[in-house]
Amino acid sequence: MGAMSRFGNDLYSGKRSFPFVGRRRLWFIIAALLVLGSVLVPLFRPIQFSIEFTGGSQFTVSGLSSPDQATATNAVSGVVPNAHVTVTTVGNSGVRVETDQLTDPQTLAVRSALAKAYDVQVNDVTTSFVGPSWGADVTRQSLWGLAIFLALTFVILALYFRTWKMSAAAIIGLVDVLVITVGIYALCGFEISPAAVIGFLTILAYSLYDTTVVFDKIRENTSQDGESAGRTFGESVNLAVNQTLVRSINTTVVAILPVGAILFIGAFLLGASTLSDISLSIFVGIIVAAYSTLFVAAPLFSLFRESEPKIAAHDKKVLQARERAVIAA
Repeated sequence: MGAMSRFGNDLYSGKRSFPFVGRRRLWFIIAALLVLGSVLVPLFRPIQFSIEFTGGSQFTVSGLSSPDQATATNAVSGVVPNAHVTVTTVGNSGVRVETDQLTDPQTLAVRSALAKAYDVQVNDVTTSFVGPSWGADVTRQSLWGLAIFLALTFVILALYFRTWKMSAAAIIGLVDVLVITVGIYALCGFEISPAAVIGFLTILAYSLYDTTVVFDKIRENTSQDGESAGRTFGESVNLAVNQTLVRSINTTVVAILPVGAILFIGAFLLGASTLSDISLSIFVGIIVAAYSTLFVAAPLFSLFRESEPKIAAHDKKVLQARERAVIAA
């Protein structure tokens, strides 16, 4: 604990510093590669959307002693050979089967086949249907929700920090978080479901909170003590990021522990697959959000403002003063 306290104190005082701003070119290249890789993921592993988005038929078989997924796949294929079948385990005694849109006779036949395959009563197999129009509505509302969230975020941050450049840097950071999180999510082979979308919006809110805390410290450093401390604008931004680094790490660790417990214990070990969609998106998103605030949003804000005449003149004055001090020494 003492070592961690000294580490935090050294970061806050500037005795120790990580070059978040000084090496921003490297961080931007890494960020661009991560975004590009996430965008290219669907080319070799297409993104899978859940039945709520694509529409189709769903069957749930309950009361099973051994919920084998292959049994469901074989049963459906025996009735509808060309159907696309997705089977997931529900708890320890059930399976959920999702298929393409089936006709009424096909639905009845699949229901009977599942009951026979698992040796249960037909009443133990429930059916539901999601039409393509409903799935389109869900998609449209999800996109509208994302657009409204980003628009409100831009306006509120611009009003709070009194500069649109902080808003722009924060929004780019949020987009970076969203793209990379979706890319990792798709790479893991998980379906994008309404629960996953809720998870994506949740981590955007978390990323926004983390970015706002760091930006608030940046505003304090750059507006109050930049000149008196003899630092350039970029150095003041970098100091602010280092001063909030321990808080960012602690917040991230505290946030991912319960989500990780839900993901690995609840979803993977206990078979609660309904929790996997939202928990995976939040787990990955929290980690990516912490990275994006430190290595993308903050250095990007510094880049946006360093070319302003007033700030450029101040930085030049600080650097000239240092040169004179070196010569005098």
